[in-house]
Parts: sequence; C-alpha cells; structure tokens
Amino acid sequence: MLYIMRHGKTDWNEQRKLQGQTDVPLNEEGREMALAAGREYAGIHLDVCYCSPLIRAKETAELFFKERKENIPVIFDHRLKEMGFGVYEGVAESFGILDCPVNVFFKRPEEYTVPVDGGESMDELFERTGEFLKERVYPDLEAGKDVLIIGHGAMNSSIICQVKFNSDRSRFWEEGIPNCKMIKLLEG
Repeated sequence: MLYIMRHGKTDWNEQRKLQGQTDVPLNEEGREMALAAGREYAGIHLDVCYCSPLIRAKETAELFFKERKENIPVIFDHRLKEMGFGVYEGVAESFGILDCPVNVFFKRPEEYTVPVDGGESMDELFERTGEFLKERVYPDLEAGKDVLIIGHGAMNSSIICQVKFNSDRSRFWEEGIPNCKMIKLLEG
C-alpha cells in the first residue's frame, strides 16, 4: 500500500502565509494533530516512512510514530520538500494581491509554467517527485512494503497527480490536502 499525509498545522498556515521551503515548525495545534493522527491510524501496517526534511514534516513524523510499538524507519529525502515559492514565501493572503503570479498555481496549476523569482516550476516539482517515486517508492511497493510519505500540500499533490491522474495538472488540487489525514494512493 502507498499512503500520503500532509504535516500538521503551523502558525503560517493559520496566518495564511505561503510557506514553501521556509522551515516553519508546527504550532501546538499541529503537534496535537500529529499525535491524534498517530492514534487514529495506529492499526495501519507500515514498513517505511519517507519524509520531507523540513521541520514541520519531521515533527509530524516524530509525533505520528511516538506511540507505535514497532520501529518504523523514517527516511528523510530532500526531493520531498515543499514546492519553492521564491520571493512570495512568507507573504500572507496572496489572493488579495492583484496579479500575484503564484495565484495562477493555486487556481489554474496547468497554466503555471514560469516560476516566480527564486521559485520552482511545476516541471521541476514533477521531475524531483517523479524521480523519488521511481527510485524509492515503486521498488518498495514491488517488494510488498507498505509505504507512507509525509510531506506538504503542493509536493503531496504532485505525487497524487502522478499516481492517480496520470500527471494531468488540471487535476492537481482535486484530491485535497488536509493536515494530518492519511490518503491511500495505491493498493498493494
């Protein structure tokens, strides 16, 4: 089985700021969400967890597995970092900014072809997450392992889009990306 989950809430989530690759920790609610998710999904068998190296994902993984009796390896991979939003990281309420180019990504992702200054393109995001799937996840699934990925909204959506929607970018946000809710992507 392949599962994917987004990190718990952060203060920047609450303030509706674009986080991107800025290393923002979980807030208290996010920590409680991760612990609660660990309890809620305790009965799901997992062999390995791949996780973004950003602190909000690391903390989520640590708290998610805190009460498990079995020792499940958590492997950090830089390809699971959130999408880079460049100069717009830390900006609150981007939808209130007229002509903010990042808004195209959230409203019409298939049209987001040129990244913002210092940001990442959809092609770059899909390339790194696609490489990760081919090199790490698919071999584990073929070996019969149950895999969990803990990451971020846009990064998770790129994986979901590739696995479920044949990389149709118009369906990028279709699955939804709630904090600390495990989504089953592939049966074993």
